[in-house]
Amino acid sequence: MNDSDGARQSIEALQPFGKVLAIKLYRLTLDPTPPVPILPCLDHEAMLHETVAPHAAAYLQDASSGDLHELVFIPANKRIEVDTVSTWGENSPASHQRLLAMLGERFRDYSVRVKGPSWWRGERRVASACRAQVSLRDVLLSGDTATVKSQIDRLQTIASLMEKHSRAASWGVRTITGTVLAAAAFVLFGIFGFLTPTLGETGVTYLRYALISLIGAVFLYGMKAVQLTEMSNRVWKRTAEYNLILTERKRLGL
Repeated sequence: MNDSDGARQSIEALQPFGKVLAIKLYRLTLDPTPPVPILPCLDHEAMLHETVAPHAAAYLQDASSGDLHELVFIPANKRIEVDTVSTWGENSPASHQRLLAMLGERFRDYSVRVKGPSWWRGERRVASACRAQVSLRDVLLSGDTATVKSQIDRLQTIASLMEKHSRAASWGVRTITGTVLAAAAFVLFGIFGFLTPTLGETGVTYLRYALISLIGAVFLYGMKAVQLTEMSNRVWKRTAEYNLILTERKRLGL
């Protein structure tokens, strides 16, 4: 069985738990094509490498509660990932446990991994920023697509502003880093050396530690700017995904 057939059968096996609302594919095709929005997996299509295994992700609605979940099937690795970031705030702990129980029962040959938000990538902030403007439930189910589209446009504007802030911060750090390092080296080995007779070796050591800490803070500020760039990209990709889902819903008359 090839990866495409494995992904198709896995998605079909979800039907007793609830309805599949949309599917994201990476290097896979589904035949026959399900009558739901199908779009590319933007997170991995946008990467600089192709080392990610082919996979299919499905947005699933719990039939008993209406809660939303995202499952990622990786047939080659016999692995299922439950992505809790994309469905942040869209499901209850009880529904989450029902989902895990169903996966353990129906997919005994697969390992199941729950993927939570990454602090380093700022995924919790990304999820909160997206949900504050438009909910995944509205994107997948709302009949008022015009209102949902305007909400997505607002979110896209926020993504652009986040990128501009990150550019300004990183530009500032790049501009002053060379000067700060040169000045710090002069102070550490020049001026502090003259102060040794007055302050003593211990006092000068404390001053050197304080200056090194200040340099570290500048470096961390630059890293924060890089993190903000990553978050803005993720928000922008979320808006692109939402727009593709709306386009597919219109095409399919959903």
